Amino acid sequence: MSLLLAMQGWHVEDWRARFEALLPEMPVVVLGEPFDRRAVHYVASWKHPPGSLGGLPNLAAIFSLGAGVDFLFADEALPDVPVARVVDPDLTTRMSEYVVLHCLMYLRQQHRYMRQQPAKLWDDDRHQPAARSLRVGIMGLGELGLDAARKLQLIGFDVAGWSRSPKTVEGLPTFAGEEGMAAFLARTDILVSLLPLTPQTRGIIGAELLAGLAKDGRLGPFLINAGRGGLQVEPDILAALDAGTLKGATLDVFETEPLPQDSPLWTHPLVTVTPHNAAMSEPEAVAALIAAQIRRLEAGEPLQHIVDPTRGY
Repeated sequence: MSLLLAMQGWHVEDWRARFEALLPEMPVVVLGEPFDRRAVHYVASWKHPPGSLGGLPNLAAIFSLGAGVDFLFADEALPDVPVARVVDPDLTTRMSEYVVLHCLMYLRQQHRYMRQQPAKLWDDDRHQPAARSLRVGIMGLGELGLDAARKLQLIGFDVAGWSRSPKTVEGLPTFAGEEGMAAFLARTDILVSLLPLTPQTRGIIGAELLAGLAKDGRLGPFLINAGRGGLQVEPDILAALDAGTLKGATLDVFETEPLPQDSPLWTHPLVTVTPHNAAMSEPEAVAALIAAQIRRLEAGEPLQHIVDPTRGY
């Protein structure tokens, strides 16, 4: 049996070396090179060409090499086998670092001071609200969302969460579904999006959602999207910023990546752009997690972190 690497845009030979070191007993083959399709039991993929995983009669599981899996389910010919996602404690910590950093930037009004510095403007209004006076709403209560929520609560932020289906989380107010969205948004000064990209969530951060954010807050409302670029409607975000209904946006992901040079997001004074690096997994950690999953299956143990194809996460 063998492991097939199916990826685009990454250094495939580096990944082959990682897996050969972790699974010395298992041949590692690469999509695009000659290999025995009958021998492939496992696939590790990142944005493989659609349809390229067909004709693998003994395939047992597909592993995403990144945190997202939307690219897998965009392949209409994806084999009907279990799909597992990466759940990496290091990635979770990195995402929480990003969320906490940018929530604090808005809390402490750092963007305003950075705009004032080139003009050598000493702002006499130096009052800083307490973290407890800002209400953070996290969309997406998976591993990433829950960890970020807990760390924001430790700092003192008033945190709530929203998910597509109801969730009960001790110590965290939660809202769910369309019926819970309006109340969730109305108490949100900083909206943090960590949702997966599915047909149901595509374009969710649009004009209607942004118009529902809190209008009675001490600061904001602000948007932080570190989930997926397909969640946001960028012209609607720009329109909300220009209208003053949104006071700032921090975007790590975009509808088109890299962000095109002519995008107005680059130069808008209320937008912070980061290059999709909020939570970069260490390749060695990802390879080790996948190798451990393969060893579990070979030992007759169940696969972990399986994605529900009907929900897309």
